Amino acid sequence: MDFLERVYKKTDSIVSRKIADELILVPIRQNVGDLESIYTLNETAARIWELIDGKISVREIRERIVEEFEVTSEEAEKDLVEHLQQLQGIKAIIEG
Repeated sequence: MDFLERVYKKTDSIVSRKIADELILVPIRQNVGDLESIYTLNETAARIWELIDGKISVREIRERIVEEFEVTSEEAEKDLVEHLQQLQGIKAIIEG
């Protein structure tokens, strides 16, 4: 399947909290040591996080990023792929 047609959804292992102007991801795990793994998202990454809903495709997320931020489609796709890989890496999202 084409990467742009993939759809991702958030997992139950991460919660997000907006604090001032930042969006923070906090893992919820059994291990207390994991609380050190708190992730702060920049504006673009926070918007990507908000758009991940298990319904819209990577292509649609890319198109919204291009509309909302002053970036080209290529720049948006590069950033989007990078952010999605990082979110997958911390088990914040899964394909589905």
